[in-house]
Amino acid sequence: MGATERCALADPAPAVPPNCHSPSEIRPKAAANKRRMDQVGEGQALAYKMIAERENETVRIERESTFIIIAKAKVWASEGWQVVITDKDGKSYPPEEFDKLLAA
Repeated sequence: MGATERCALADPAPAVPPNCHSPSEIRPKAAANKRRMDQVGEGQALAYKMIAERENETVRIERESTFIIIAKAKVWASEGWQVVITDKDGKSYPPEEFDKLLAA
């Protein structure tokens, strides 16, 4: 019996986990998640910061990946936000200069 069938047949008793999988079917990847968090470390600044502002709202996002921060910034800018990306050296890039980050 597959997970879907078991889930459909399961009564609401706590014996069936909310994801309808037994603990032996899908194992959590806590070790991989912990390792990733250890690489960044607490209190350590990430390489890129994006600040998006519109009217009286401000959103700040920090990422290590150039591609991810540029993608996020382009989405925010396309929604009408004023967006600036700052690199780890403190240099700011407006939307028309985002491609310069890829060349670096």
